[in-house]
Amino acid sequence: MLSLLDLHPDAYPLEGYRKRQLLQWVFEHGAASFADMTNLPAKVRAELSASYTLDPFLSIETVPSSDGSVKYLFTLPDLKQMEAVYMPYEDRRTICVSTMVGCPAKCAFCATGALGFGRNLTPGEIVGQVLAVARGQGISPREIRNLVFMGMGEPLLNYEHVMTSARIMLHEHALGMSKRRVTLSTVGLPRGIRKLAAEDDLGIKLAISLHAPDEETRQRIIPTAHANTIAEIMASAREYQAFTGRRVTFEYAMLRGVNDHLWQADLLADLLRGLVSHVNLIPMNPWDGSGFEETPEADLQAFYDRLEARGVEVSVRRSRGRDAGAACGQLALKKPGAAPAGLISLQ
Repeated sequence: MLSLLDLHPDAYPLEGYRKRQLLQWVFEHGAASFADMTNLPAKVRAELSASYTLDPFLSIETVPSSDGSVKYLFTLPDLKQMEAVYMPYEDRRTICVSTMVGCPAKCAFCATGALGFGRNLTPGEIVGQVLAVARGQGISPREIRNLVFMGMGEPLLNYEHVMTSARIMLHEHALGMSKRRVTLSTVGLPRGIRKLAAEDDLGIKLAISLHAPDEETRQRIIPTAHANTIAEIMASAREYQAFTGRRVTFEYAMLRGVNDHLWQADLLADLLRGLVSHVNLIPMNPWDGSGFEETPEADLQAFYDRLEARGVEVSVRRSRGRDAGAACGQLALKKPGAAPAGLISLQ
């Protein structure tokens, strides 16, 4: 049966006033079933139920963090699982959504990469994360104003489904998000970056997970990095900026003794010369068996200071939800103190 959430809002069934009511129930009220849509005629609700599904998840579990963040663990009808993270701030509500079950990028410092790749998520399974998290938090889906494609998976390897989900989220009669508040994070796939630049009706923000400025280190921590050189990634970033006029963010996980040397800060500054960019230094979030350690605070500060002295716009991004296993690099289908659930957990 077709998932209603897979459809672009313009393709929703019903016409005129009834269509607007349906969209309001889905995206403003976050209805979990057609039966909840009480101002639609019973016959219409029955026809919708016979033709479409609305909730793409078999079950949902939550793991709260002491900082207010909440990790959501979704089980899909095929028993595969993935996660999303809700992060409340004083001035905004943010959600980090997954685009895949697992991830094929295999970044060595990321627990998701250790799971391997399960499958791509559908547009409805991506959008559904936002709706389900909003229901879990007791808020309207339209109150979640910031979104990052930065959970499980490489968004540019599930390109069409991610673009469809982004268009649904931005649509004025769906979630109505601002394109300036939606970010896509990629490990650095030049072909996908160029395709994204050409999506001129989207205008969402681009973040590139570079993590090292030299090939030897990058290929050590990102085993799949040999497919695209740093030079190719940087060339695509410059083309993206030339085409869109948008700033490019670079994510840099700080790994003790691996990519936190000052000569690497200098090399990173050289790579970014002439590019309007921002660097997010991310303290490595620990997980069992990673084989990596956090960069000490003094060394992180020295790396930051060197970049700043070289004219690089830089900040330190302190991850939320570490105690819930919800921080960057920690999404591994597990609860704190428990073994990983695995890609298929209910058999």
